[in-house]
This record gives sequence, structure tokens and C-alpha cells, in this order.
Amino acid sequence: MNVPEPSIVLRPPASLGVIGGGQLGRMFIQAAQRLGYRAGVLGAIPDGPGAQVAHWSVVGPPDSLSALRNFAGHAEAVTVEFENVSAPALRWLARTRPVRPGWRTVWVSQNRLREKTFLARNNLPLAPWRPVRTEVELAEAVRGLGLPIILKTADSGYDGKGQVRIDEASQALSAWNQLGRVNCVAEGWVRFASEVSVVVARGADGKALTYPVGLNRHERHILDSTVMPASVGPIVSHEAQDLALAVAQALGTVGVLTVEFFLTIEGRLLINEIAPRPHNSGHLTIEAAVTSQFEQQVRALCGLPLGSTDLAMPASMVNLLGDLWKDGEPNWSAMWNRDPGVKLHLYGKQTAAPGRKMGHLTVLDPDADTALDRAIAARRALIER
Repeated sequence: MNVPEPSIVLRPPASLGVIGGGQLGRMFIQAAQRLGYRAGVLGAIPDGPGAQVAHWSVVGPPDSLSALRNFAGHAEAVTVEFENVSAPALRWLARTRPVRPGWRTVWVSQNRLREKTFLARNNLPLAPWRPVRTEVELAEAVRGLGLPIILKTADSGYDGKGQVRIDEASQALSAWNQLGRVNCVAEGWVRFASEVSVVVARGADGKALTYPVGLNRHERHILDSTVMPASVGPIVSHEAQDLALAVAQALGTVGVLTVEFFLTIEGRLLINEIAPRPHNSGHLTIEAAVTSQFEQQVRALCGLPLGSTDLAMPASMVNLLGDLWKDGEPNWSAMWNRDPGVKLHLYGKQTAAPGRKMGHLTVLDPDADTALDRAIAARRALIER
């Protein structure tokens, strides 16, 4: 049973540290600064999105002892912006300061075999699956799950990377070879009507809140848009929020955690993935919610009461990928001339590459579907010449 953590309250201008220097770290730092905290980052490059806005930064890999010691000298409390962080490093840091989420939450969610085993042991709904660590297990997965199946690497998969669809049994071995014969999971094919997500904030006192359900659309396995609240009906919404709370409680997470679901055509919710951090689908909470997901991350880290997760207004978010820069700088003036209400977030990345997340747009509107239409139209205006 997970019990509340000891009460430790850090007040401004305490110095907070985030491991990971990407856009999630950047938005965490900006939220911390608005509350009066100093904030810094441990990142791989000196001018990453997080370092650009930080009070201080340490350059180095997150599992380097020298970098961790330097980082620990600056940070009175530590959080993460991505799950591929050394769990032993988090345990080492936690000896002397709050580390939220804890190493166990990160350790479970950074490996699909551990994640699915955790969900199954806690009787949480997920798609049929099998471990694939040997050729024998691969053959058993094909027989037991039927075809098609999705073969996914156990580690380091995101935005569709590290996965292959298998439609015929004869393709299975070559698919595994393509993934490097590393440990994998095989997932049974799910006929889903939509994909939804729920962002949860859980405090050190064990109290937890959820944001409204987000309805997500993906392109090329990358999140393209989110609408909140999702038009999935009150029963599905409440069930998704309850399941997300159950995940956070079972893990004992302190901080922000996101649960992604498949909503099947029969109306069942199946957990797809867990992210132990703020999530792309929750970016719209910066403008749309009373308290953003990043402010909740700061509050939970510092032992402060959580803020309201109510929406001020329905909203939509669309991602801006590097493809938009193919013919030069996007036409920001055309976008704002079309819709002055659009909110633009750029992440400060120096190089635009196809599929790379460079920023996002958020639109608030009394009607959620209209918010999405406006956001898509504004993004389309960016390529006007």
C-alpha cells in the first residue's frame, strides 16, 4: 500500500532541477520561475530548450556520476522530463533531496515489459500481449495473439520508433531482426475508435486530481492534435479518469503522470502507455486550465497543495513539426492575421527536421470542435507564401 511521503515543503526561491533539457524541461522551468523558484537543468547539450531559459545548467549524460554530483550541488529537489533516466541515478539523488516522481515510477514506465507486467498484476485493462525475448517466445506470440501484431522494443521507443507491424507469420523473424533482436513486447491488434489520454497530478500527501480527458489524433505515429474535453461521453470519461488515478496510486507517483488509452469500437478502454511526466497532450493546459500540468509538477515536487484542474474553456492543441520549415521560416504573420486568438509556443530548437517537434499552437473556444478547426486552419496558414 502506498502511503504519503513525509511532509517537506520547499518555498521560493528554492532551486529546483529537472533532468532532461528538452521542451518539457523548458516548460517546467518556466512554470517554476513564474512561482518564484530558481530552476535549472541537467541536459546533454549546452543550448537546449531547457538550458535557454534556466537559471543554471549542467551539461552531461543523466547517468554520469560527475554530472550528477554537479547537478545535485545546485538542485534542492529533482524531477524529470522524460522516462529514459537512470533509475539508480534517481535513487542516489533521493538520498539527500526530494526526487519526484520516484525511481520506481520511472523504472516501471521506461520499459514496456515491466510496464505491462505492472498493469496486468494490478488488474488494469490493456491489450493482449506477450514478451518476446527469444525466437521461441516470438513464435508463441504469433500463435497466441493471432495476426496482425505489433512488435515493439521494450526500451527507448517513442513517437512510433522501435516498432514493426507483422501481418504474416513468415515476417516475424525478419521483423525482430530489424529491431536488433532486443527484448520486445508483442501486442495484439486493437480495433480502436479513438485514442484518449488523462493527465494526473498526485501530491506527496497522496491526494490526486485528473484533468478532463483529451482526445488525441496521431499522424505518422506522432501526436498531431489534442482536444479537451474529449467528446466521448460521461461514462467513458469517468472510467478513464478513475483508471488513470488507479495507475498513479498503484505506482505511488508524486508529480504528474499521463495515461494513454485506446478506446475500442466496443467502448472499452485499454491502457496503451504510461508517461511519468507531463505530456504533449496536456500542453493546452498552459492556457486552458486553471493550473497547468507544469505548475502541478512544480507544486507536487515542492510539497505544495495541488491546483484546480478545471478548464477555463475548451481548447485544442496542434503540434508544429519541422516539416513546416521545409521552405523556410513559417509565416507567423499569416497565422495571426487569420486568427489573433492563437497561442504560439516555440521550443527554441536550432534545427528543424521532418517529424521533430518544434512547437505547438493552442486555441481556446467555447466549442471544442471549433477550437480544433481554428488550430488546424492557423497551422495551415503558416505555409502560405
